[in-house]
Amino acid sequence: MINKDGAVEKKLGIYIHIPFCVRKCLYCDFLSMSVGERKKEAYVSALCREIAKESFRYREFTVSSIYIGGGTPSLLQGAQMKKILEAVYAHYRIEEACEISMEANPGTVTAEKLSCWRKAGINRLSIGLQSMADEELKALGRIHSRADFYHTYREAVREGFENINVDLMSAIPGQDLVTWRKTLEEVTHLDPAPTHVSAYSLIIEEGTAFYENPPVLPDEDCEREMYKITNDILKKYGYRQYEISNYALPGYECRHNIAYWKRGNYAGFGIGAASLVKNERFCNTRDIDCYISMTEGVIKEEKHMLSKKEQMEEFMFLGLRMTEGVSGEEFFRLFGQTLEQVYPGIVERFCRQGLLRSYREKDSGKERIALTGYGIDVSNVVMAQFLLG
Repeated sequence: MINKDGAVEKKLGIYIHIPFCVRKCLYCDFLSMSVGERKKEAYVSALCREIAKESFRYREFTVSSIYIGGGTPSLLQGAQMKKILEAVYAHYRIEEACEISMEANPGTVTAEKLSCWRKAGINRLSIGLQSMADEELKALGRIHSRADFYHTYREAVREGFENINVDLMSAIPGQDLVTWRKTLEEVTHLDPAPTHVSAYSLIIEEGTAFYENPPVLPDEDCEREMYKITNDILKKYGYRQYEISNYALPGYECRHNIAYWKRGNYAGFGIGAASLVKNERFCNTRDIDCYISMTEGVIKEEKHMLSKKEQMEEFMFLGLRMTEGVSGEEFFRLFGQTLEQVYPGIVERFCRQGLLRSYREKDSGKERIALTGYGIDVSNVVMAQFLLG
């Protein structure tokens, strides 16, 4: 159910940030760092304190998804991850079928950790592969090899994980159409096959090693062809594209991310973690020493109540990332204006140009608009038109 504030009513997603890495990848602009074991333990304790102390904000909510990201969450010991999730279960109302996801990087996973994670309630793993070519992994600054990934995947399956996402990255240094196709084919032929594949193209972000020393990358035509190959191969093996960069076997779409794209309520814990609750956005301090030393409560920075204009913009550019697109009827119910009133002529023009398509839902008959394949190719151009001046 969607309430008048534009968020999923009484449902809450929880994001838990683990900022630790063995070393920073050359393309990474996430809040992450390498620290010793003592600081990791102090951070876990601070994280549990925050989870407990902030629970008063969320008493009306039921937690439908938990996502543990990083950094490299799999660097923590199994007992530390168990302690974090015990804090969540002790202070929040958790849905019986709650999706609990954790990012894991090959080279940091052991059978003992996998067993602890399963017992702690983690039921979905997201394994950061990126590429099946060792030379491409090295060019990205990854610490693992193709063999490390296979070992991690086999161990996860042996431990009983049935819902596994594999992260891939295209348009990276040294990659061509042949090696990208080989990566996709190998991933789809894993036994059992992953239930979900995230396939992102490399974006060079400011503040990264690649930004300071730009590598040679595939050109735009090659990148576009890689995207087409991704769709063709994953579709052939039964994966449905439900978001610009995400593909799932039926029933295995990532619930946590869907709630984000649909502007659901979510609470972030850990340094730099962002939250959106009833259209108020706020963020934790990014200073780990400050975070660890806090005992009375975490500093919430960048507090901002979204205006109606900002809510409309987010509704459009987040919703259009999903292949189902957005509902004009829902837009009107939330904001009291039609799409045509707020964006006069834009939807109609993009439909004529083949960038958007208008269709009716099979079950309800409600009209929706969504990006076409061509529209996805130039999605940044399309999305820009839904920013209100």
